[in-house]
Amino acid sequence: MPPLSPSSPASPASLPYDSVVSALRAAGCVFAEDEARLILAAARTPHELAAMVDRRVTGLPLELVVGWARFRGLRIAVEPGVFVPRRRTEFLVEQALAAAPDATVVVDLCCGSGAVGAALAAALGSPGSVELHAADIDPAAVRCAGRNVAPYEGQVHTGDLFEALPDSLRGRVGILAANVPYVPTDEVGLLPAEARDHEPLVALDGGPDGLDVLRRVAAGAHDWLAPGGCLLIETSERQAPTALEAFTGTGLSARLVVSEELYANVVIGRAPAR
Repeated sequence: MPPLSPSSPASPASLPYDSVVSALRAAGCVFAEDEARLILAAARTPHELAAMVDRRVTGLPLELVVGWARFRGLRIAVEPGVFVPRRRTEFLVEQALAAAPDATVVVDLCCGSGAVGAALAAALGSPGSVELHAADIDPAAVRCAGRNVAPYEGQVHTGDLFEALPDSLRGRVGILAANVPYVPTDEVGLLPAEARDHEPLVALDGGPDGLDVLRRVAAGAHDWLAPGGCLLIETSERQAPTALEAFTGTGLSARLVVSEELYANVVIGRAPAR
């Protein structure tokens, strides 16, 4: 990209849009025009613009370059070292709302940026009307999630799965959403570079068959779900039959829902009603 004059105002109307597009396109960005507009809108100075373009052309995900990701109509803050929410995970949120439209206690486990919890709370009611908790083992994720759930008066906890949650939640959770890592260990190296090189391994690696964390969540969910409460976990088409078995083996009734459009597979488990 040609050097920018330090005195140039940082607005899309005055910055070299064509030069940004050319740099992004040369780096292999398929949606170079759209990305250029987002970067130009985020850059406050020509110097910052040049740095942002440089980070993008060297492979940093666009969301981490601009500092946010769009998720179910929300602007979710993201930062380096935190898993970027995927559009397909919007399907998990939609299924949770359909399965438990009156839920008043929501837990976003393995929360990453907290996008799932924030989207659920935004859809279920006004701030404070839904008790929202998010948890992750990664302090960077917890810090980021805190920013995203704050508008909904959500609480964020650090720890390993259910160990992070306060005991007061036992038997009360209406929606337990767990966007667990589910890439088999041997396949992590096959992921696109944007994920493999820039997202935390703990958010990707699901163990030998990709289902280690899913099994742990399914095994522990019963103690935390309210009667009739739902557990929802995203998985792959190949893993879905084994994931269903993991759910039913713990006493949950389970079913698989699929979005062909989003390539999304979500296993839904429901606790017995008492």
